[in-house]
Amino acid sequence: MSEPVSARPRGPGRPGYDQETVLRRAIELFNRKGYEGTSMGDLAEELGVGKSAIYHHVPGKSHLLALALDEALDELTAVIREAQDESGGTAYERLRSVVRQSVEVLVAHQPAVTLLLRVRGNSEVELAALQRRRWIDARLAELVRAAAAEGALRSDVPPELVSRLLFGMVNSLVEWYRPGGEVSAAALSDAITTIAFDGLAAPPA
Repeated sequence: MSEPVSARPRGPGRPGYDQETVLRRAIELFNRKGYEGTSMGDLAEELGVGKSAIYHHVPGKSHLLALALDEALDELTAVIREAQDESGGTAYERLRSVVRQSVEVLVAHQPAVTLLLRVRGNSEVELAALQRRRWIDARLAELVRAAAAEGALRSDVPPELVSRLLFGMVNSLVEWYRPGGEVSAAALSDAITTIAFDGLAAPPA
């Protein structure tokens, strides 16, 4: 565990910052100013410390970006891997669970997911994140295809398009959803799951 980054000046009652706090503030800045537009000097000023204090605990800006993207991707990857276990129910049931849990991940890690969705592949860290996102998209498309083969989903929409539309609906939450508002995470995941899968239901035989 890293030692706290001490705020300056070191007067009585001035708190230090641990790496988790530094990461939270960095994500806020990256989302507000853009990753490219944020310098370590900006982060130091935000925290009220010298740049050397940050570099003592964090190798650099790209390290903070990697931590932030891993936070979002690790959670989403875990959801997909769980859904790959066929003992968890039918493909349709597992697909619904993926959508519901993806909403929960977004709500719990909204700043990190927001940052992930803004990645454009301008660095090795971003390219690695995009590769992981493509893996998630491919696994979701496989699950959609399996659910359609079960006869639970309509078969006239390509699985890749369905997966993009599903995640597109979930990802759009970063633009307007605010935790602590009138709509709870549970109600939100219920609404999205119901709307999405009512529209995807296979027509009666």
